[in-house]
Amino acid sequence: MCEVFGVTANRKVQLNNILRDFFSHSNEHPNGWGIATFEGNNVSIEKEAIRADKSTYLKGKLSDDVYAANLFGHIRRATVGHESYLNTHPFCTMDSSGKMWTLMHNGTIFDAPVLDSYQYIQAGATDSERVLLYIVDRVNERLNDPFDEFNDVDKFELIDSIIYELADKNKFNLLFFDGENMYVHKNVENTMYLKEENGVSFFSTKPLDDADWFEVEKNRLLVYRDGRLIYKGARHDYTYIEDPNRVKLLFLDYSNL
Repeated sequence: MCEVFGVTANRKVQLNNILRDFFSHSNEHPNGWGIATFEGNNVSIEKEAIRADKSTYLKGKLSDDVYAANLFGHIRRATVGHESYLNTHPFCTMDSSGKMWTLMHNGTIFDAPVLDSYQYIQAGATDSERVLLYIVDRVNERLNDPFDEFNDVDKFELIDSIIYELADKNKFNLLFFDGENMYVHKNVENTMYLKEENGVSFFSTKPLDDADWFEVEKNRLLVYRDGRLIYKGARHDYTYIEDPNRVKLLFLDYSNL
């Protein structure tokens, strides 16, 4: 299982120390690291398919000041897709209006036939990238309908329906960003925490310091903008319970055994 980190704030904040704490967990998640930094609709993604604490590049980056209002961090322990740059999170694509969508995932898709066709067009081989491509395709359907005004509320409701569709039978913790809003979802107990302070919201698979971290609400889409919660989706009942046999079968499937 991977680990994710995200921050959304009403101003740029320095993130060096908390990022060092996050990436220090890479000994348990050795298959790649990534950072996405957002400036409005522009996204800068830096990632490598190596263990974070072995990366000279990442060490140099964190030795300089890192300030951001919106940022993602990811360390990967691979389940679907071998260790490679193209399989390293975060993933990014553009919708038909020109907005950039960026996603990272902490989990595994076991049962989602609607994603199968994306294996033929995705750049890498991960189920996580397929989730992003599916979300953006569904958004594009609405954007490309000349009779659909498709405002923010419509978008949140559409994403909420996609979360409901994909969470069933799947380990589905993820963070994604549409150029303005940060979407947060988890359906596994004790796998994502929130710290809020002075207009800044931090999300992490595990608490990263001695401050007060609280469990993110389970089984509900949360949408944040500039550090504050602006939308809560409908609650669903698709809590994922770890099943080692399902993971083993998935490994066998992707190993062609």
